Parts: sequence; structure tokens; C-alpha cells
Amino acid sequence: MSDTSTGAGPAAGEREDPETAAGPPRTPETAAGVPRTAHGSTLPLVPAPGGRGPGPRAPGEAPVLGRFLARAAAATAALTVVGALLGLVRDQTVAHFFGAGGDSDAFLVAWAVPEMAATLLIEDGMALLLVPAFSQVLARREAARREAARRARPGEEPADPVREFVAATLPRLCLLLTCAAGLLLAGAPWAVGVLAPGLDDPRLAVDCTRLTAVTVLTFGITGYFSAALRAHGSFAPPAAVYVAYNVGIVGMTFAFHALWGVRAAAAGVAAGSVLMVLVQFPFFAARLRRHKGARGRPRRAGTRRRDRNGLPPLGLAVLAPVLVFVVSRQCQVLVERFLASTLPAGAISHLNYAQKVAQMPMVLSMMICTVTFPVVAQAMADGDRRRARLRVERDLALAALVVLLGTATVVAYAPQIIEVLFQRGAFDAQDTRTTAGVMRVYALGLLGHTLVGALGRPFFSAGRPSWYPAFAMVTGLVVTTGAGFAVTYHWGVLGIAAANAAGISTTAVLLLSGLGSRVVAIEVRAVSLSLVRLTVPAAAAGAAGWSAAPLTGGALPSLAAGCLLVPAVFVLTGRALRTPEVVHLLALTRQRFLHGH
Repeated sequence: MSDTSTGAGPAAGEREDPETAAGPPRTPETAAGVPRTAHGSTLPLVPAPGGRGPGPRAPGEAPVLGRFLARAAAATAALTVVGALLGLVRDQTVAHFFGAGGDSDAFLVAWAVPEMAATLLIEDGMALLLVPAFSQVLARREAARREAARRARPGEEPADPVREFVAATLPRLCLLLTCAAGLLLAGAPWAVGVLAPGLDDPRLAVDCTRLTAVTVLTFGITGYFSAALRAHGSFAPPAAVYVAYNVGIVGMTFAFHALWGVRAAAAGVAAGSVLMVLVQFPFFAARLRRHKGARGRPRRAGTRRRDRNGLPPLGLAVLAPVLVFVVSRQCQVLVERFLASTLPAGAISHLNYAQKVAQMPMVLSMMICTVTFPVVAQAMADGDRRRARLRVERDLALAALVVLLGTATVVAYAPQIIEVLFQRGAFDAQDTRTTAGVMRVYALGLLGHTLVGALGRPFFSAGRPSWYPAFAMVTGLVVTTGAGFAVTYHWGVLGIAAANAAGISTTAVLLLSGLGSRVVAIEVRAVSLSLVRLTVPAAAAGAAGWSAAPLTGGALPSLAAGCLLVPAVFVLTGRALRTPEVVHLLALTRQRFLHGH
């Protein structure tokens, strides 16, 4: 593994602040190699300072964000923001050329395929399965190296569990996903009929679906590479995939919209998905070349010899709970589009634009959990549940703070946001009003979406099956479906958005209440109280912004003023009420600026 810092650790009996420590200390016990606990098990690895990959942590050390995770979070944040901004450019491009009508509806029906594939294969499913698995094989690699060093046999090179695991899983994954993509290509008419039975002319949607079918394969490879790189402590390439993806879509749409119509955007989805693989492949290959291990043919997956060597199993018992959880979560979108296909043309587009913009605060808040998920997985693998609990509780508080601040802004300035982003070309003022109304309703479920994303990771961090998240997600889906069918006829797209918020909030409550008793013993009451405390300054900031928004002439100046007003009211209200999360954030920010660390 990479070198670690050589700086001295804290004095005996002294504990570092887990949020401000500069990095893991080096002690005489850890300088020679990866340390062990008193009972002989390997201590989990955490990223070393300097951003060069994982390094050893001293025994008894609290979970630290450290210099490496701070840099990883900064790189991930920067690339996430760039990817999100390019996602807005992508949506603006589609809205400009195709408006909110039949053509854009057909593309968005086809886009349900890559959206499902992204959730299943990149964002949640593959990460929940493979980050813990790669963490285990990385720990076995270190154990094998120590054993070889102890024996000190010249010329002996231990087998590399990471290469064995890749050889056992990646080819099979590619074969399985290739078959799935082929089936989707052949069954595109059936898929469109199931996803959107109310379309007047489904042929355009069928063509777009066939163009996007390749993402089933390319997203799977992208997710595999992302999980492997994050487990190795490399966060920038996985964070860059959506930059590449959106560049492909925007480029193809601009280049070929006059020739192919909305099919150009679907072809851009396929091209962008290939770029996602290419942007990560050099880094993934470099990780494998750096640790070549023993020469010879890798052992086959599923053999007893492999199981004795401890490579993580990825059988149906492990896969099924993750698949049900992730698919049920993405089915929220499928239910929305199914219901919206029965409404007038443009309803699917209004829902899509509103959802994409409203979820930007959630995307930014979730990057925190993405960066720290390997740390939680390593703590769970070592049995250090206290370290995992502290990390999860901090992540929930910080993610909630970010998303509630974003929710206040979205609710207060929804019409201005949509007008600035989309009102041009074929997207008119009526589209702006409808989309803004839907976005405000969607925003009510943003905290629920964030909590589901943040709480799902700890359930799967131990690398063993857990059916409770799937139960919670299916329950939320039932609520979304039932409420959607009940209110869509009377409330239209607003009813669909409200049903989504109700369903995802139900899932969030179930996950929060179940995590403490099943996996990580978080203080559920304390976390719940923290979330409630944060809603007060968010409500005050949203109300202030809503009142001030009409007072400034023009959408852009009003939105610019709101980007200052809403955070200011949020912080001042939180400080006046002495909300601990806001006070701690202010103290930490002041410390960073005054002391430079």
C-alpha cells in the first residue's frame, strides 16, 4: 500500500479531534507494517494523508476525516459540482431543442433505462456490494505481504487476492450484462409498453430505448471500476464519470439534433456511457499493475480453495437484498412516469426537469457519504462498531444540514431557478410555472431521499446480507404507488410529486429506526432530534426567501440575492437557537480560516 505520514502521533492517552486531525499518526508499532489488534486481527486501513491511497491506522485511533479524506472530499465535491452543472446544461440542451412535449417525453421514457442502470450499477448497487468486498481483499493482500515478509523467502511473491477477485468476478459480470443489454435491445417495444403505456406514438421511444440499451453494460463496468478505485482510496476518477457522461450527451445532441432529432440525445447517452468507462480504465489498470502478485492462472470463482482463502462471496444470498433495495428505489421514478404517461403531453418532461434540479442539493450532500463509505466498511470489517457509529452519525448530521439548506433555496426560488435555467427556445413561461410548482412539492422529500441514500450504506457495509433495507424500500414504494394512483387524477403532476415525497419519507423513517438495532448502534433519538433542530432554521430561511423573491426585479437578480439571503438566515437562525450542528460548523469553519487546518 502507499506510504503514510511520518509525523508523530498524539501523546499517550490523548485523542485527536476526529474532524480536524491532520492524519493518522505513525507509531513504532505501525511503522513496520499494518498493525494488529490485541487479538491478532488486522486493523482496518484508512486513507493516508497526501491523497496517495490507504495507509495504516494506529491502534485505538478514532475515525478521522484526515488530510486524505479532506482532499478526497474536496476533489469529489469539485467534480460533482462540475458534473451537476453539466447535467443542467444537458437538461437545458434537451429543453431548448425539444421543449416539454412528445419528443422529450419519448426520450425521457427511454432514459428510464440508464437511470435505472446508474442507480443499480454505479451509485448504489455496485458500490454497496463491491466496496466492502474490495476492502476485505485489500486487507487480505496486506496479510499475505506480512506473511511473506515474515518468512523472508527470496524470490517468493504472494498471490494477490485483489487480482484473483477481479479475475473471478469482472469477466462474468461483463458476460451477464452483455446478455441483459441484448435482451433489452430486442425487447424495447415491450419495455416501452410497460414503462409508458399512455404514449400516443411509442415508436420514437422504442428507437431511443434501443440506443440507450448499451448503458446496461457500460454502466456496470463503470460501477465496478468506481468501487475498486474507492476501496483503494482513489476518489477523483469515479467522481469524474458524470462529467464525461454529460459531455457525451451534450456534444452528440448539439452535433446531430438537426439530423436525428431527439434520437441524437439518446445516442449521446450511449456515447457518454462509453466515456465513463474510458475515464476510469487507466487508473483501474494501474492499480492492478502496481500489485501484480503471483504469476499463474487465477483460481476459479466459487471453488472451495478460493473460499478457504477468504475472497468475498458474491452469490445470490448477498446480491438479492441489494438488488431488491436498489431496484425498488429506482421504481419510484418508473411509477411516476407510468402515471404521468396518462396525463397530457409534457407531464413526464415537467416531472423530469423538476426532479433533476430539486435533487441537486441531495447530490451534493451524498458526496459526503460516498467518500466516507469505505471508512465505515473498514470499521465494520474490523468489528469496531463504535468507530462506525460515530462516522455514520456525523455523516447524517452534515448531509442533513446541506440538503435542508438546499431545500430552503429550492422552495423559495423555484420559479426563478427554472426560468434562469430553462425558459428559452421551446420551453415557455407556462412550462416554467408548471415545473416550478412540481419542484416545490418534490423538495418536501429531499431530506427523505438523502437519508435513504445515507442510511442504506451502513446496512450493507458489513458485507453480509441484510433484507431490512429492501423491506423499508418496498414499503415506501407501496406508499408512492398507492398515493400516486389515489391523487394523480385530481392533482396531476403535483399529486405524483407529493406521492414520491410521501413514499421516500416513509422509507427514511423505517431505515433510521431500524439501523440502530440491526447494524450500527446509532443513537436514533439523538439523530432524530438533530434532524428536527435543523428543520427550524431551514423553514425560517425558506420563508424569508419566499417573501423576498418577488421584491427583486428579474429572475436572475432575485436568484442571486436569494443565494446570499437564504444561507444567511439559515446560519443566523441556527446560531440564535444554538442549533449544535450549525454552531459546530461555524466553529470548524472559523478554525480552518484562522489556523489554516
